[in-house]
Amino acid sequence: MVEKLDAAGRAKLAELSGWRLVEGRDAIRRDFRFASFSEAWGFMTRVALLAEAQDHHPEWSNVYNRVEIVLSTHDAGGLSARDLRLAADIDRLV
Repeated sequence: MVEKLDAAGRAKLAELSGWRLVEGRDAIRRDFRFASFSEAWGFMTRVALLAEAQDHHPEWSNVYNRVEIVLSTHDAGGLSARDLRLAADIDRLV
């Protein structure tokens, strides 16, 4: 069973660039903008490979050159260390 973040874990959110808490949900979100649809799609492909390797899949949407990613761990009922790890790995892609 995956555990929700405690206060110390939540403090680590500040180390993530551009991620913010989603109002009304125990989740984090980041919006990305790219020069073109092709760049956005390529980014999503790289994120998909990371997510699959970690067996932790984001909620996301794509409109042309914009990608919105929301992370939360359903098994934990909210944010977990898995979300922070995936967010940090996604940050390294951009």
